[in-house]
Amino acid sequence: MPEISTCLWFDDNLMDAVEFYTAVFPNSEICGVSHYPDGRVLAAEWTLDGRPFRGINGGPVHAGFTETVSLSVNCADQSEVDYYWDTLVAGGTPDQCAWLKDKFGLSWQIVPVRLYELVSDPDPARAQAAAAAMMKQQKIVIAELEAAADAVS
Repeated sequence: MPEISTCLWFDDNLMDAVEFYTAVFPNSEICGVSHYPDGRVLAAEWTLDGRPFRGINGGPVHAGFTETVSLSVNCADQSEVDYYWDTLVAGGTPDQCAWLKDKFGLSWQIVPVRLYELVSDPDPARAQAAAAAMMKQQKIVIAELEAAADAVS
């Protein structure tokens, strides 16, 4: 069964927000940070009072029902990615890097856990290669991310 967690969109101040939130709420911590190929913070994972959150530095925030609020589904493998992606995008719109809008306009991210592992690889070249491969995808294909990371090893 996949885990569903809240993901919040920030302009370019994600870490400021994460540090603030984790200082305000008890039983909170920063769990992980990944970066764009140029070194800027791409994403962060944290808990607030034990509840998981994710955030991204996605650019300027727009008004209305947009990607600034999305539901993120963590998938164990490609089979789960395929099922949730195909089911939720039906009647909606696919977007880049695991994002889609369903037929109601709600934004979702259908993300294999393996993506987080790869973009957080301790070898910066592997992590950057996986992140660059992700930027070229709509639905995430794990094998392509692994091949990109392995190609620089």
